[in-house]
Amino acid sequence: MKIRIAILGCLLGVVFLLSRWGALAGAKPSVAQAQESKAESNSLEIGVVNIKKVFRDCKRGARYGAEAFNEQQRVKAELEKIGKEVEAGEAGLRALKPGSSDYIAQMKELLEKRANYRAKQELYSQQIELTDQLWTKELYQDILRVTSEVAKEKGLKLVFREDEIDFSETNTAELGLAMRIQKLLYSGGCLDITGEIVARLDSEENR
Repeated sequence: MKIRIAILGCLLGVVFLLSRWGALAGAKPSVAQAQESKAESNSLEIGVVNIKKVFRDCKRGARYGAEAFNEQQRVKAELEKIGKEVEAGEAGLRALKPGSSDYIAQMKELLEKRANYRAKQELYSQQIELTDQLWTKELYQDILRVTSEVAKEKGLKLVFREDEIDFSETNTAELGLAMRIQKLLYSGGCLDITGEIVARLDSEENR
């Protein structure tokens, strides 16, 4: 009798374990659990930012582009005006007798105009370059600051710069430089926070 009871108890235990295992194996996780599991598997804690897009798409970039274009047009018009004066002086000089007082006076005026033309060309070139450097530096520093803020809010440990190389570039030196400085070759699964960086920079502009 005791042996039968023991055997029956073992059988019941086996049946219970098998039924329990089947329930666990056949149970499907909830949607929330599935999403959480997927998020955990894809959560690399790494973000990427396309700096070129930020410069291009933010309001500050668009405004600076328009201002720079207007300034370049103004400089171009002024230099063209001086250039035409130089050409007119050269034509007038050819009509005068070399060595005459009028010729010497015209030559002096022409040399002054040429020197003024070259000086303004150099001045404007340096001004444009310096303005571009200062503006680029200031915006890039703000991008770094905002990227740090967004990354901390999202719990990102690393944020890489993700810029596409323009292979249509015909300047071999610039193309080579772009390929040398590109560090990120693939970013599948990483969180792209470019749009959020642009949005936050724009919100700061509206304050």
